[in-house]
Amino acid sequence: MWILAAFGILAILFLIYLLLLAPGSFPKDMNPILWKTSYAHRGLHKKDQTVPENSLPAFTAAAKAGYGIELDVNLTKDGEVIVFHDDNLQRVCGVDRFITDCTYAELRQYRLYDTNDRIPRFSEVLDLVNGHSPFIIELKSTKNNDELCAKTAALLDTYKGAYCIESFHPGIVRWFRKNRPNVVRGQLSAGFNSYGTLPWYQRFVLSFLLINTLTLPHFVAYNHIDARNILRPKLYQLMGGKLIGWTVQDTDDIAYCKRTFDAIIFQYFRA
Repeated sequence: MWILAAFGILAILFLIYLLLLAPGSFPKDMNPILWKTSYAHRGLHKKDQTVPENSLPAFTAAAKAGYGIELDVNLTKDGEVIVFHDDNLQRVCGVDRFITDCTYAELRQYRLYDTNDRIPRFSEVLDLVNGHSPFIIELKSTKNNDELCAKTAALLDTYKGAYCIESFHPGIVRWFRKNRPNVVRGQLSAGFNSYGTLPWYQRFVLSFLLINTLTLPHFVAYNHIDARNILRPKLYQLMGGKLIGWTVQDTDDIAYCKRTFDAIIFQYFRA
């Protein structure tokens, strides 16, 4: 008898989890091209950074090659939406300063990996691509998430090309659910052990996608290596959500990734 009771409890818990995991309803006018392309991670940049990541030449190369573009947006001290991945300038520009402590005029002094390329405004990238390639736009968690969301959304409101947004921060994804419900939104995630120094309970909630009930993401972008070993991304996909794999490289099983995911974000090779 106790075995049946235990089985019943487990079945109820599983059903509750499925409810928490469920995706949002897709916008009626969603552009299907979002799932018919592969996305160049931070543009079609080179491993030796002679074409730097998140640079105008990298985005130009991706668009000319017919790829989608994944990029990162952040906010400067004076409220400019710029395209840059790291919180700190050290790795890319060799300067130990935080993006949010710099004005855009100050950022213009620095170069990407000792090239002639500078950190671009998001508006510059939109003008450059001009609808030729779909975007996956990752919003970084910053000091002023709501301001970053509002300013990014305002720039996209008049953009005619295909795009979707994503973030590791559930609050950003939820902002778009509340304020731009017709924009396709995604939750970035990874396996429990891939979250590094975060407290265990935060890693548990984020890796198990337990926050989906608040954000209702249309897609989940999951670390493609972690997604091989766990069931929850596949369950999400079976429930109707789209699944994107990041970041696929030439040493990975590319054919498997293309079969498994609705789209891939790739780096350092031609997908």
